[in-house]
Amino acid sequence: EIHTNEKEVAEKEVTLHLLPGEQLLCEASTVLKCVQEDSCQRGIYGKLVCTDFKIAFLGDDESALESDETQFKNKIIGENDITLHCVDQIYGGRPKGQKWKFKALRKPDRMVSLCLFDRELLGQWGEKEIKLIVSGIIHHTLAPKRLKRLFLFSYATAVHSNTPTNPQNHTVMFDTLEDWCWELERTKGSMKYKAVSVNEGYKVCERLPAYFVVPAPLPEESVSRFQGHGIPIWCWSYHNGCALLKMSALPKEQDDGILQTHKNFLDGIYRVIHRPPYEIVKTEDLSSNFLSLPDIQTAYSKFKQLFLIDNSTEFWDTDIKWFSLLESSSWLDIIRRCLKKAIEVIECLDAQNTNVLLVEENASDLCCLVSSLVQVMMDPHCRTRAGFQSLVQKEWIAGGHCFLDRCNHLRQSDKEEVPVFLLFLDCVWQLVHQHPPAFEFTETYLTVLSDSLYIPIFSTFFFNSPHQKEMNLGREGQDAHSTPLHLLTVWDWSVQFESRAQALLQNPLYVEKPKLDKGQRKGTHLKHQRQLSLPLTQSKSSPKRGFFREETDHLIKNLLGKRISKLINYSDELQDSFREFYDSWHSKPADYHGLLLPHIEGPEIRVWAQRYLRWIPEAQILGGGAVAMTSRLVGMMEEVRSLQEKINERHHHQTALPAEAPSLLRSSARLSSLFPFALLQRHSSKPVLPTSGWKALGDEEDLARREDEFVDLGEV
Repeated sequence: EIHTNEKEVAEKEVTLHLLPGEQLLCEASTVLKCVQEDSCQRGIYGKLVCTDFKIAFLGDDESALESDETQFKNKIIGENDITLHCVDQIYGGRPKGQKWKFKALRKPDRMVSLCLFDRELLGQWGEKEIKLIVSGIIHHTLAPKRLKRLFLFSYATAVHSNTPTNPQNHTVMFDTLEDWCWELERTKGSMKYKAVSVNEGYKVCERLPAYFVVPAPLPEESVSRFQGHGIPIWCWSYHNGCALLKMSALPKEQDDGILQTHKNFLDGIYRVIHRPPYEIVKTEDLSSNFLSLPDIQTAYSKFKQLFLIDNSTEFWDTDIKWFSLLESSSWLDIIRRCLKKAIEVIECLDAQNTNVLLVEENASDLCCLVSSLVQVMMDPHCRTRAGFQSLVQKEWIAGGHCFLDRCNHLRQSDKEEVPVFLLFLDCVWQLVHQHPPAFEFTETYLTVLSDSLYIPIFSTFFFNSPHQKEMNLGREGQDAHSTPLHLLTVWDWSVQFESRAQALLQNPLYVEKPKLDKGQRKGTHLKHQRQLSLPLTQSKSSPKRGFFREETDHLIKNLLGKRISKLINYSDELQDSFREFYDSWHSKPADYHGLLLPHIEGPEIRVWAQRYLRWIPEAQILGGGAVAMTSRLVGMMEEVRSLQEKINERHHHQTALPAEAPSLLRSSARLSSLFPFALLQRHSSKPVLPTSGWKALGDEEDLARREDEFVDLGEV
């Protein structure tokens, strides 16, 4: 926050920077942005503007923001900007006839307080002008809107003549048949599965991608039978030959004839995936045995309230009961359940040598979440930046996750707004926090990725399906004679950050897996496969050992159309098997280029502090936290590099280059634990007792005499 005791508005003009296609809608010239103090009398004066892209506060001493301390800057969104899609709630009032208070709750859980003064106080504002600016902001942020009215299209039209950017990071977009074939080859799944183009042009189903992968023996005409429902779609193959699949459930019908047709269809599908070479397939019905979307929505609504702190008094009032409020929100418990479900699936793939089929109503929410977590834990490629971005493209974008509805970008249905993708990022953060060297990207990368959900110049997170995107950006959605619109992808980070800031997205502790020559690979491959897993179970290649074998009695055959997970009871034996697998992995040294499991015990699941606490100065630790440890490790790495170069110089007579740590991490003692989003913020004095108990202690003079009992956290 910015501090000033000035109460006069400066005369100098402040420049508003507009993006291509951005238009100014309304503005107010006398606005006080309040700091998080016990009263709203302190802050900075400036101008409040609303465009069709953002709400921006233009402070009169913007030079304070241009110091070298603020080196992690977003080129699209300024420090005092809020995109219209970020505004969650707006509320205000006019206490004591003095001023209008206007507050906006930002989606990344930041509260911004603004005070609009009327003519009674400054002689410049009238009732009409105040209502105009407030009603204008409310209309452009919270009113329902049509897809084509998003700034996404205004921006695309304005930059129409520009060449679309191409991220130079080898991210696979999974919008061509070749991309899917490449992924099959990478995971060695091409022997059992095939990429199909039966949905090219979205002739079969609009929610499925144009290209996807199915079991090789599956006839392509089966895909179009029920518009893709009931079809096992390939997600990923493990090196032992087992695969992760997903399926959208057939719609529930009351008619007996249709039910029998569905049963017969599923009977044929299961016969295909249970015969060699697929062996056993275990079905996980996520619609009945896992979380529900209302559970996630309710938990997050409670959870985010913990971080909407208006002032220091409110912070210390809630501090004494913060952990009980956190537990009552159940958000961390939901994260734990997601990680546990992913480990259960991994145990089937790795220890039991069993294929896993995830089933959900549309296979576009919890299926995306669980399958993505499984791949992050099992596939080291998904822990690189390019691999992680390709994973999001495959499982979430091509997988048809309804970002437009789940993020409520059109403000049309609050019931559909469920932070499933944010839950996934929070689960990944738990892994990054517990195993930092295993990931090529940092927690800062995950934080800015979560922020990018609400920046409407990227098409990545603003459509419900690839079909909807093509219909609205291609020739079909525009004039027949016009060329298709081109939008940016969020994966081109140079659009948002300079190269200096992008360095903070890259983990300096990550070491790429060394490539072995053919001789080494031949001798160690099989050993490497199982070194972190339980011993292989007895081979179960015969189809007669699987569920639904030919000799299965008539009763089981009649149950084929019902939810398969009901045939699998989660017995004590299953729980014992999970615990054995979990404890066995954690009893061995972690291989950061192999299978990776998180700790899921109570205290190990933590709050993603950098994302949720970054706007709360009282929650910072100056010179502490993970950034201090990373800074020291990077310093040691630079010393080792410097010594190595000196050795090379002696042997090869080369001039050693000076070794330097990244400039943003050199002075860890001056950095906040919430770096790089909070640097040298104001210090906060922690009261010896919660402020709610101050009245019982006596008047202000009594409190003044207890000054030695207060602790200035900034000096610790």
